[in-house]
Amino acid sequence: MTPELLAPGPRAMLRDLADFLARPRILAPSGLRSARAWQRWAWLTALLVAGLIGVALPFITLWQSAFSLPSADAFGKFPRAWLVPTVVVIAPLIEELLFRGWQSGSARALWLLGCAIVAMAALLTLTAPDQALILAGLFLALLIAAPLGWWLLRRRAAPLGWFARGFPWIFHLTAATFGLVHLGNYPEISLLAVPLVLPQLWAGLMLGHIRQKIGLIGGILAHMTANGCTLGLALLAGG
Repeated sequence: MTPELLAPGPRAMLRDLADFLARPRILAPSGLRSARAWQRWAWLTALLVAGLIGVALPFITLWQSAFSLPSADAFGKFPRAWLVPTVVVIAPLIEELLFRGWQSGSARALWLLGCAIVAMAALLTLTAPDQALILAGLFLALLIAAPLGWWLLRRRAAPLGWFARGFPWIFHLTAATFGLVHLGNYPEISLLAVPLVLPQLWAGLMLGHIRQKIGLIGGILAHMTANGCTLGLALLAGG
């Protein structure tokens, strides 16, 4: 293989990653249509998994032991037959769409995010039986509005100016939020439990970088790979 078809080596990619995390910015993703892109994806995914299994998970094991904190019970929430497809396929797909699908900053991507936020807010607030009709009508409206807005905004592919300017803050806040929502994996939530989501914070940073360098599909595949490795390790350990 000629040098120009080779992805940068590990040191170059580590420098690139460090530079990106210090100054997050919206990039033009390469996609996964070339051997070079697949090589980059493999290196970054390996780094993601190595950070999870080699650093983050041992740290939280020690933290749990030091403060007598309960272990995560997320895997136990699913029926055995649904465990692998939920953790390895469904959850990564939904989470990447929700947390990073819109990080292109385009008007139509942010439109879909807005529709998703409205839908989630409705599910959380319109819970009374007499509000079921309102909830159904809202979801019907969103089912029409989401694709219609996506089509009408199709020509506005460039990142919105305010989004591009605020992207460093948006990127890091999104990664932090991605980590903190995983506190729900634990039976008890407290300040002492916050360090337990270090693996998800690491994943949020790495997956955000992969999404910008390679694209949303690359991020989804990396997320699936990381979840698969983590689940496999938990099952081998009898968890």
